[in-house]
Amino acid sequence: MRYNFTGKNINVFEDFKDKAEKKISRIQKLVPNDVDVFVTLSKLRHQFKIEVSVPLHKRLLRAEVTNTDLDSALDSVVDILEKQIIKYKNRLRERKRRNTATAEEVSYLDIQAEVEDNSTLSIHRTKRFALKPMDAQEAVMEMELLGHSFFVFRNGETDEVNVVYKRNDDEYGLIEPT
Repeated sequence: MRYNFTGKNINVFEDFKDKAEKKISRIQKLVPNDVDVFVTLSKLRHQFKIEVSVPLHKRLLRAEVTNTDLDSALDSVVDILEKQIIKYKNRLRERKRRNTATAEEVSYLDIQAEVEDNSTLSIHRTKRFALKPMDAQEAVMEMELLGHSFFVFRNGETDEVNVVYKRNDDEYGLIEPT
């Protein structure tokens, strides 16, 4: 694993780098050896924010934790990444049984049978609704009225399905198909 450390509003010291490499090495058995790990440490007032990104063959695994204690934030980030990788490998293994198109991705990750299967995907509820043509501003207002974190709508200008969502920084985002 190759580590890339970046600091925002804080200097990344060697002690932190050593701790982070030691803790993130927990997931080394689950990913290929030649993978890059990008670690960003930020200082926000009295809290630390740790973002870890691991680009894999066709996917990007990413975890972000904000906490007042740097060590517990680092532990939480590694736990989140480990769960994501296990879930991702289990899904690929299931897909491989049904579809040979994912064989390249499975061979890249060298998926073994010993990874526990503790994540079953199940849909608990299905909603159906009419997509009304509207602009992004109307969709944001509708989303806020409903109290949801995202809203699917038909864009009145392009006549395509779009999604507006509320970001972690309390701003809004728009997803448009290409």
